[in-house]
Amino acid sequence: MNFFITALWENPFFFFSWVLFIVFSICCHEYMHAKIALIEGDDTAAMNGHLTLNPLKQMGIFSLFMLALIGICWGSVPVNPANFRRKSSDLIVSLAGPFTNLFLAIVFFGINFWIWHIAQSSDGDIEILKKAWLMFYYGTVMNLILFFFNMLPVPGFDGWAIVRNFVSADKIRNSEFIKGASIVVLLLAIHFMDNIYQFADAIINFCYYILT
Repeated sequence: MNFFITALWENPFFFFSWVLFIVFSICCHEYMHAKIALIEGDDTAAMNGHLTLNPLKQMGIFSLFMLALIGICWGSVPVNPANFRRKSSDLIVSLAGPFTNLFLAIVFFGINFWIWHIAQSSDGDIEILKKAWLMFYYGTVMNLILFFFNMLPVPGFDGWAIVRNFVSADKIRNSEFIKGASIVVLLLAIHFMDNIYQFADAIINFCYYILT
């Protein structure tokens, strides 16, 4: 088994860039859940201190440890749907997180493209620009991956909110079929992680193609 932490000495630039961007992005993701929940009438997350970008609060020590060790991490905020103002609040709050990642992917790609444009017109040493370009490339790819994973229609992921709003999810949540299907979907997503990475890279290349 390959541990993510081996990248610390094999490719430290990749290790620290990936950790920096994924921690920041997950904290933004969870912050937006808490902020939109507050706007929609539920102050549970706000009262528990989740209106912050502090990774210790949004992710926790164990999640950060697992990120450094195997490259897998998570975050969470407490939400009480009973406090929401309207029926659609649950969907809005759930989608706030993954769409924050999509927004960050667009912002990081914009910075990435801007750095590339500067590098193309520079006559001097562009090594620093190359490093900066690569760093924001990682940020773009990783946020696209976070968006994809969080939109999976699996209990525990934000995409499940879409299911809850269109079917009687409370009745099927604990069914053996849903549990089994959810595990299969999640395992398939993990198994095809390299393909998901390549797909994110293809999106970036396509954006470069239409912009140049």
